[in-house]
Amino acid sequence: MSHEALSAGRTAVITGGASGIGLATAQRLAAQGMNVCVADLESEKLAEAAASLEKTAAKGADATLTVETNVSSLESVQSLREAVLSRFGEVAFLMNNAGVGGGGGPWQNLEGWQRVLGVNLWGVIHGLQTFTQGMIDQGTPCAIVNTGSKQGITNPPGDAAYN
Repeated sequence: MSHEALSAGRTAVITGGASGIGLATAQRLAAQGMNVCVADLESEKLAEAAASLEKTAAKGADATLTVETNVSSLESVQSLREAVLSRFGEVAFLMNNAGVGGGGGPWQNLEGWQRVLGVNLWGVIHGLQTFTQGMIDQGTPCAIVNTGSKQGITNPPGDAAYN
């Protein structure tokens, strides 16, 4: 991807962005001058992420946005898109990064399976369905990253839903 796609003034949206890889990515992109929207489900972690990003961002609070988002809900992801477009006008980089574990074994914990698949699978699908066409229609360089886990490849025992 060209540097133009990640240049100052462009906007990144990162789900599951209030901690871990998502937050590290948000901090890096904000420091490079991008507008950054972090979406996550936990409001306390979002508040901490906002404070961190405002210090890191080259343009401070003007370049950051946090949106409480449940990626397992299409309507919630659509609300995220509307908030980002209202604030920044475009999206150059989407990172579908939200993920949860704890689904359970192959024939137990139906609710755990539904939660894990709702976030880890449908969250990505909702992100792609909601953002992709608009990013294409902008006519500017853009990128989408879908974060995955090595457990999907190595398939260790213990959490079949997550694997």
